[in-house]
Amino acid sequence: MVILVHGGAGRVPEALREVVLEGVQRARDEGWRVLRQGGSAMDAVVAAVKVMEDDPVFNAGTGAALNRAGAAELDAAVMDGETLAFGGVAAVRDVKNPIELAREVMNSEHILLCGEGASAFARERGIPHHPPSLLVTEHALARWREVRKKGLKTSGTVGAVALDGQGRLAAATSTGGIVDKRVGRIGDTPLVGAGTYAEKGLGAASATGEGEFLARALVTYRSVSALRHQEPKDALFEALALAKALGGEGGIILVTADGRPVWHRTSPQMSFAFRSDDDEGAGLE
Repeated sequence: MVILVHGGAGRVPEALREVVLEGVQRARDEGWRVLRQGGSAMDAVVAAVKVMEDDPVFNAGTGAALNRAGAAELDAAVMDGETLAFGGVAAVRDVKNPIELAREVMNSEHILLCGEGASAFARERGIPHHPPSLLVTEHALARWREVRKKGLKTSGTVGAVALDGQGRLAAATSTGGIVDKRVGRIGDTPLVGAGTYAEKGLGAASATGEGEFLARALVTYRSVSALRHQEPKDALFEALALAKALGGEGGIILVTADGRPVWHRTSPQMSFAFRSDDDEGAGLE
C-alpha cells in the first residue's frame, strides 16, 4: 500500500514552510489511516485531499485563491484506475469539499459538472450548501490584493494518489486555480489526463502548476501511459519538459502499480508527503 500527496507547486514563503509541511503530513496520515483500515485507494485519496481542502494554508477549499471578482471558484477531480471512472467539478462556489462532489459526479451518468449545475447536483446528492463567504480567508484576500497590485501570477493545487491493499489505484486533485483568474476559468485539475489520471496496471498521477500548459501537454495521462516503456522518473521528466516548452511550470506526483511513489517538478518548490508499508517521508523542495 502507498499514499503520496502534494500541497501544490510554487515558492512557499519561509514563514509558511512549517505549516505547509505539517499540512501535507496530516493529509498523508489520514490517507494512510484509511488504507490501513481496509479502505480503497479512492477512499484514501478523497480523505487525504479533504484534509488539505479544510486547511486554509492550501489553495483548495477553504482559503483557496480568489478570482477577479474576489470569490473562490473551486475545481476538483477523482479517477479510479480500476475502471477508468472519472468525476470532476469546476467553478463551484458553495461546496466546502469539492473533492466529495467530484466523487459523486464519478458515480453519476456524467464525468464533469460546473457552476450552478454542479451546485444543484450537490444538493441532490445531500451535500449541503456552504456559504461562499466562508471559503474566503483573510490570507486569501491579502494575497489577492497583492497580486492585483503587483501584477503577479500565483497558482497551486493539492492532490493525492494511492495504491491500496487490493492493488487498486486512484488519484484526486483539488484547487482554487490562479489568483485573480477570470470568472469561470477552468484549469487542468478537473480534466481527464491533464491534472488527474489513473489506470490499472500502470499508475495514478496528480499534477499542480500552471494549468493552461499542463492541460495542453496532458501531463498526467502522458506520465502514466509512458510507464509501459519508461522508468517513472523519466516519464514525469518528459511530461513536465513538454509543459515547460509550452511555457508553464509545475509538478507531478505518481504512484506506480507496483507501489513506487515518485515525484518531479519544474516549479521552484513542491510540498509532498508519502507513506508505504516500509517507508515514509515528506519534503518541500
